[in-house]
Amino acid sequence: MLGVFVLLRAGLYNCPMFNNNEINNNHYNQDSKEIMQLRKLLTILLSVSAVLAVVLITLGVTKIISKARTPETSGSVPVLVTHSYTETTHTDPVIYHTEQLKSSPLADSYWRPLPEIAEKDVKTPVHNEIKGLYIGTCSNLDKAIELCNNSELNAVVINLKQEYGIPFKTKNATAKEIGYIWDAYDIDKVIKKCHDNNIKVIGRVVCFNDSLAAEHFPKRAITDSSGNVVRFSNEGNNPFLSPYNTENWDYLIEIALEGVEHGVDEIQFDYVRFPAGSTKNKAKPYYGEEGQTPTKAEAVNRFLQEARIKIQDTHGIPVSADIFGIVLTSELDAGIIGQDFATLGMTGIDSGCPMLYPSHYALGTMLAGHVFKYPDKEPYMIVYSVLHKCRATYVQPGFTTMRPYLQAFTASYIGKGNYIEYGYREINSQIKAIHDTGVKEFILWDPKFNYPAGNYDGNMSVQTD
Repeated sequence: MLGVFVLLRAGLYNCPMFNNNEINNNHYNQDSKEIMQLRKLLTILLSVSAVLAVVLITLGVTKIISKARTPETSGSVPVLVTHSYTETTHTDPVIYHTEQLKSSPLADSYWRPLPEIAEKDVKTPVHNEIKGLYIGTCSNLDKAIELCNNSELNAVVINLKQEYGIPFKTKNATAKEIGYIWDAYDIDKVIKKCHDNNIKVIGRVVCFNDSLAAEHFPKRAITDSSGNVVRFSNEGNNPFLSPYNTENWDYLIEIALEGVEHGVDEIQFDYVRFPAGSTKNKAKPYYGEEGQTPTKAEAVNRFLQEARIKIQDTHGIPVSADIFGIVLTSELDAGIIGQDFATLGMTGIDSGCPMLYPSHYALGTMLAGHVFKYPDKEPYMIVYSVLHKCRATYVQPGFTTMRPYLQAFTASYIGKGNYIEYGYREINSQIKAIHDTGVKEFILWDPKFNYPAGNYDGNMSVQTD
């Protein structure tokens, strides 16, 4: 139609009937009148053609834009669910929608398709705004309850599974086969006592850092290309369970689900990573042929996606994951251990818990133009700088809620002159740092349970320059 419109314009304006010398006479004859009538008719046709052309062009452009904005879908992609936040943290129910990470044919063929669950059957968890502390095997439960009752703290983290076994009387057949179960606490009594005091219970599950399971099931451990179990220098010269192995995934999720049966309010996966550092005797880990094997990050993310579907989506119990603080600012380190912050945060898990311990950063670390000669001595600045640098990532719609682990211990092991004593002020300065970057939640970490009394609200004067 646009072509017709152009041709009509060209034909009419070159036509002799538009010669002003012929039609601009004082006396009109019959031929002149006919010509004038024909001119009016053609003018009307020209106007109609122009209007039709504009309408058709508009419809065509609208269709193109609509098609460009419509995401491609595939009937083979299962309709799964995850959640999306409009703020960094909140206590409203999460909003569910379809899976955010792209479906990977390589991942599906290497492992198995993600479990399918109808969206109508998804149990939407209520996000809990957590301000907690780690208590391990509950030997200091009464002190922890007292701290919570007299402060901002409202949750405790207990061990459902540690690096070297299960500290409660589990029914899990695999754990019984390995033989690393002991009776450190009565899980039902612990959970009831906490709930009676309005305290949330988070069940921590140590994942792939499990040397005893790796020794017992060598085919499920990380090996070299010949199938020999590899030991890692930075992991105590111990073997590591392979994050690529789905039998390991199943075992860990089974332990988590047992915790759900007992009434924990959240499942938190720790050591959801590959080993850091070199191997003993320079043995090279073998994960598969390049181009035929998913990346380390895909393995970690896939495990968390399965766990989320089987725990969070199915039972309505939030799932969280502990990650190294360094991966928030270093893609190199993220690649080594398989914790890609940008994609891990989009796996649909309820919360991500980066360990932002100042003592874990190298002497001379530079962040945001500031050189931290002794990072442990600057608790506010190191935590603030890390969160500020990656803020654009974790405030995205759909990204997991940020809930950092904060240092509540004194890191004397890093050497005299490199550390300071960590007490109430040092802990609160980190809390102030997260508040100043818009993060509301945290968990305190001290395996020795030397938590000082106090409010833990971050409201204090801290030098920030």
